[in-house]
Amino acid sequence: MLKEYKTVAEVVGPIMVVERVDGVKYDEIVEVEIQTGEIRRGKVLEINRGNAVVQLFESSRGINLEKSKAKFLGKPLELGVSADMLGRVFDGLGRENDGGPKILSDKRVDINGSPINPVSRDYPSEFIQTGISAIDGLNTLVRGQKLPVFSASGLPHAELAAQIARQAHVLNSDANFAVVFAAIGITFEEARFFIDDFTKTGAIYRASLFINLANDPAVERISTPRAALTCAEYLAYEKDMHVLVIITDMTNYCEALREVSAARKEVPGRRGYPGYLYTDLSTLYERAGRIKGRAGSITQIPILTMPEDDKTHPIPDLTGYITEGQIILSRDLYKRGVAPPIDVLPSLSRLKDKGIGAGRTREDHADVMNQLFAAYAQGKSAKELAVILGESALSDADKTLARFADAFEKRYVSQGYDTNRSIEETLKIGWELLAMIPRSELKRIRDEYLDKYMPASVNAGGGE
Repeated sequence: MLKEYKTVAEVVGPIMVVERVDGVKYDEIVEVEIQTGEIRRGKVLEINRGNAVVQLFESSRGINLEKSKAKFLGKPLELGVSADMLGRVFDGLGRENDGGPKILSDKRVDINGSPINPVSRDYPSEFIQTGISAIDGLNTLVRGQKLPVFSASGLPHAELAAQIARQAHVLNSDANFAVVFAAIGITFEEARFFIDDFTKTGAIYRASLFINLANDPAVERISTPRAALTCAEYLAYEKDMHVLVIITDMTNYCEALREVSAARKEVPGRRGYPGYLYTDLSTLYERAGRIKGRAGSITQIPILTMPEDDKTHPIPDLTGYITEGQIILSRDLYKRGVAPPIDVLPSLSRLKDKGIGAGRTREDHADVMNQLFAAYAQGKSAKELAVILGESALSDADKTLARFADAFEKRYVSQGYDTNRSIEETLKIGWELLAMIPRSELKRIRDEYLDKYMPASVNAGGGE
């Protein structure tokens, strides 16, 4: 029988202390009955000399210390999982939040999950087509990869996230594909945007949405990505689905961690974040991957806003260490009307070469990618030089590359949020842009690909 304690001694923000407890374990769920009879839930953060430190999932407002009772349930926070979770909207703790019927779960699973044994991991190798040229063509996403998006306040990462969720699928695969979308600390307007977008386009039928609003308790944000990943693991490893997990905004998650750490009076680390921030983030990011002998997989796209546009801030800095690259959104491109404003030069997918080439995308993909990168970088340098010395100081080759850089941003990167390009369309646009450059300067593409794929009029004339 579960024992009730009437020894609630202290409440500070989301933290409660219950004295003289016995047999209570770390991470155990607690039900707190306040004087009105209302039940609020929390979990055990720490046991010290018979005192339990409890983190409340809901507000601590109105709790009377003398008249409140705490009941420890002897188990961690669990999520009831089922294939029926697709097409549904949940709150940050995994409770139905769309007015639909209660889901009959196949089983209940600890949301904290278990790390994937490195020996059991299978190497990511299959191309995921997002329909976005700047990602598919230059920073390719591979099934089982974790590829974050580094954004900043005011940039359209919500639109990009919705576009990826709508359009992404594993190329040349008949396997079921699902999206698990976790939104942490977002406004009601943002939540409505995501739900309406998923519903309008039909993407909702292959997606599960976990929504934590800005006015929800901050500590609930710590559970939101874990609940979403638990759903994803069930769909991937027990229902053999390819699951894409999109989490936005990880910065709000880290702020919630900092708030709880401060309430516990822990010694702060960099910028006031807890010293275990790296370890905590890794417990989320490392739940992505493929497992040998399992058909399903989890691919993860966490989205974070960099405070003050600072890439060296602890959140993007530590995320970059754990994940396999980053997609960076540019404020400068956004101001110039490029949509999505993906800055391809500092962006990186460390596994892009594993998912492209013959049999995956197309044989010329790697060469075109390398040549586009090189030409765009040279064109950007030429434009910067023109600002300092004037356009008249540029050579003819530099002027050509500067024009190429402008055309590249306008035609290749800027495609809007409703255009879904196949990889063939992306490569075709790449070749058309490279046709602006004399063939003799295309040194990163093999001659057989130049002969085969270069637009005929340019191939015959030897470049413009």
